[in-house]
Amino acid sequence: MTAHSQGELFSDALIAQIKSRFHYVDHDMSGRERLFFDNAGGSFRLKAAVEQFALIDALPDCPERIHELAIFLQQVQARGSDDLRTILNARGGSVYASLTASGAMFDMVRAIAENVPGKNMVTTALEHPSSFDAMSLYAGRTGKQLRVAPSNPVTGGVDVDAIVRLVDQDTCLLSVIYASNISGAKLDVSEIVKRARAIKPDLYIVVDAVQHAPHGLIDLQQTPVDGINIAPYKFFGCRGSGMSWVSERAAVLPHHKLAGKKKDFWDLGSAAPWQFAVVTAIVDYVCWLGGQFVDSDDRRARFASGIEKIELHERALLARLLDGTAQTPGLRAMDGVQVFLDFEDLTKRDLILAIGIDNLEHAQAVREYEKRGVIVYERVASSLYSKRMLDSFGLEGAVRVSPLHCNSAADIDRFLRVTREIGEAFAAAPAR
Repeated sequence: MTAHSQGELFSDALIAQIKSRFHYVDHDMSGRERLFFDNAGGSFRLKAAVEQFALIDALPDCPERIHELAIFLQQVQARGSDDLRTILNARGGSVYASLTASGAMFDMVRAIAENVPGKNMVTTALEHPSSFDAMSLYAGRTGKQLRVAPSNPVTGGVDVDAIVRLVDQDTCLLSVIYASNISGAKLDVSEIVKRARAIKPDLYIVVDAVQHAPHGLIDLQQTPVDGINIAPYKFFGCRGSGMSWVSERAAVLPHHKLAGKKKDFWDLGSAAPWQFAVVTAIVDYVCWLGGQFVDSDDRRARFASGIEKIELHERALLARLLDGTAQTPGLRAMDGVQVFLDFEDLTKRDLILAIGIDNLEHAQAVREYEKRGVIVYERVASSLYSKRMLDSFGLEGAVRVSPLHCNSAADIDRFLRVTREIGEAFAAAPAR
């Protein structure tokens, strides 16, 4: 077992500071105590991000002017663009602010599929509908074959071999997700990029990093791709925004834009400077956290430190969920509870769990959790956001559990006690 393979918890003092920087970590808007374990559907909001949203969006000024506040807004946008590059360790290319990360994915896939020669496009069974459906749509429109790598029901991810064996000289685009939003399994994007480009050096690659970005470090200098997106509302920020980066060669492919704009410009319509201000608030926070562990004036170094410590704390929370403590049994040892896609190597997983409770339908289990002050989410085959992925794993459904680094070991212990209570309550009951 390697160092940190089971993670490393933040101190109680640091957790208290972290919680104080977010809204509604321990209580809902009515003041009722609760555990919000649905952060994969939209994470806790940084107070600073919400404040920046309100402050900047309240300004009537257009940044495409020459007066003082317009210039200030231009600076806000420039800082936010730089900070997206800080998150990704990206250089050059184009930053694209959109209404949603899903919309940006469709735009990136379209530009490449319609303008890059090839006979096929490659993706995986675990993609979010925004990327899978975009690939399917534009493969059909351009007459290209869509090749889909299957999932691995043991790891909960997709094997590198399963992806790269589909790539050949006629592949125009490879689209992969960084981590599954059902199993939490991380794909080895670095190895995928390296081996795919060994087959076709000029292959275009796009990555959906929406789920993974708040949980692990992304480094485009080590993993060069042509397009990547994040969703600030899943990264401690605000809804109504998608942020993407497009490589220099992808940015100049024909795409929707005003004719008078530069070839590599992707935004359409008036800019919303608050989107960039929120990105800066996110990076400020992660840099503050990283600064507790590293002494550096380099913003990327502090950001990397912060994300790496988040990853370790969340891994320790995941280990505690699975294995419990001497006082509280973990999910693996709990009667009446199934842990799906339970791959042992926690270094290859983000903080997401898929579980089931005996004799209890998944949506009913979610309601039982809510009665006890816990918010989780059902992933069921009737949902367009879940069916393809669940089918690939041979599952009919699951209860998704997704805490965040803001949560403490005590929060995990409370969740385990609630889960045991629910399991015991329905142990001898007929299925509902």
